[in-house]
Amino acid sequence: MDHNEKPTATSTGVHPVSDNDERRASVQELKEKDVYHSDLLVDQELMNNAFDAENREHEQGTWAAVKSHPMACFWAFIFCFTIVMESFDMFLNGNFVALPAFANKYGVMSEDGKMAIPTKWQSALFQSGQCGAFIGVLIAGPITNRLGYRWTTIIGLMLMNATIFISFFADSLTVLVIGQAFEGVPWGLFIANSPAYASEIVPISLRGACTATLQMSWSIGSIIVAGVTYATNQWTTQWAWRVPLALQWIFPTPLLILIFFAPESPWWLVRKGRKQEALRSLERLGRKGMTDSVEKLAMIERTVEIEAKIGGNPSLLDLVKGTDLRRTAITCLTYASQNFAGNLIANQATFFFEQAGMSTDFSFQLNLITTCLQFAANIGSWFLLSWFGRRTIYLWGTFTNAVFLFILGICASITQSHSTNYAQACFGVIISVVYAGSLGPATYTIIAETSSVRLRALSTGVGRAAYYIAEIPMIYLASRLLNPTGWNLAGKCGYVWGGTAVVCWVLAYFGLPELKGRSYREIDILFNRKVSARKFKRTQIDVKDND
Repeated sequence: MDHNEKPTATSTGVHPVSDNDERRASVQELKEKDVYHSDLLVDQELMNNAFDAENREHEQGTWAAVKSHPMACFWAFIFCFTIVMESFDMFLNGNFVALPAFANKYGVMSEDGKMAIPTKWQSALFQSGQCGAFIGVLIAGPITNRLGYRWTTIIGLMLMNATIFISFFADSLTVLVIGQAFEGVPWGLFIANSPAYASEIVPISLRGACTATLQMSWSIGSIIVAGVTYATNQWTTQWAWRVPLALQWIFPTPLLILIFFAPESPWWLVRKGRKQEALRSLERLGRKGMTDSVEKLAMIERTVEIEAKIGGNPSLLDLVKGTDLRRTAITCLTYASQNFAGNLIANQATFFFEQAGMSTDFSFQLNLITTCLQFAANIGSWFLLSWFGRRTIYLWGTFTNAVFLFILGICASITQSHSTNYAQACFGVIISVVYAGSLGPATYTIIAETSSVRLRALSTGVGRAAYYIAEIPMIYLASRLLNPTGWNLAGKCGYVWGGTAVVCWVLAYFGLPELKGRSYREIDILFNRKVSARKFKRTQIDVKDND
């Protein structure tokens, strides 16, 4: 026997160990060291590819990522643009109550001698759509897990086209409210899927900017509504509100055609075992001729395998198990907090300006100016999120709005004059713009990144459901605060929303982690290790860690 050969005992004696035996022993040793005992996680070639892809994404700057993934940016924007329909309708309802023709048709005489929509119907117009959307977001996760982001969104767009008919032909507030409820269901599908899809198809450095385009879509919807209602607010016929309702049909069909040709999320395809399709999707998302798609696929396979070994097939119950409970709580609280830091003033801006003492025509003009400023702030948020991160922008945005909300309340509490009316209107504009440039877009990025990939479709849906659970009663409260047939507090509502903004800030300071620049594998590890939210940014994760 060659003295260099390794002997091994057998029932028939001693014989040399073959190369295959050594290879199997090496693999077994690696498996024993790996808590997941996964063949994939000890495939050295695949793991090296995964390491290379993740390191490359960490090193890649924002502009370089845009140049290397132009189609990923395009498709992320298209999916996020579906939110323009919910935005359009939400702001449209806020403007309906300020349209003289609509108030004359469906309103009652208020104490000041003007026609106004009763508080219960005003809040119903807002709440009905949100109730429908609540149903939509709850069913979005299971549908998406089965059909994928692409087909779920296509189904939503078909439903949107059909349900607009109810609102357009409504001849009473009751039917209009019912129409809004039906329209809300596809809204829920869009808002649950869009941030998740956008976050999964773009590189790490682009996640903040691309998911923040959701807030820009809200601004685009509000700009269109502001322009249309400003043009029709002097009309005295039913077309003053039917024309804006009909304009909803300009969105679904073009988006449906585009999304039919969109690539599916490679993360979803890998979870379904369709790796060749995932590779093709990665090739479509990157610049033509890119050669790192195989490495990116390996990175996705690695993360999906780790999560699968931890939790298996996703279910709603998984959202409240183990470390996923913490992630779900962050998603839900962050989403719900959008209702407590000035957003409801922005949603009813025209009506707020009227209650602050502005004329109807000037209120519509000011609302148009506000929406344009919000759009500019949204674009600015892309750079802020890339430079400063999510936690920083959220905390400073919430703190700033809390201060302005309290100042708004003070302006409304002192002896009223022409100057105080304008001051209230100005602070209403500032609060709306600050929201649109900070915590508004940051929220969409946070909820898209916080959940595990395995539970993302479910988590974004449940998080948005938490938003609606908080929003529905808050809409009624906001209507009561502003409406002359309610409490008629005008700018004094700043005290209420300033107080709730402070609560949001405190909760975020202690519970909201910084996820900027982290891969999904790193985020999983940080949550699994139960790292404090304030230490996420400083904690180092090795590229070879699989825990």
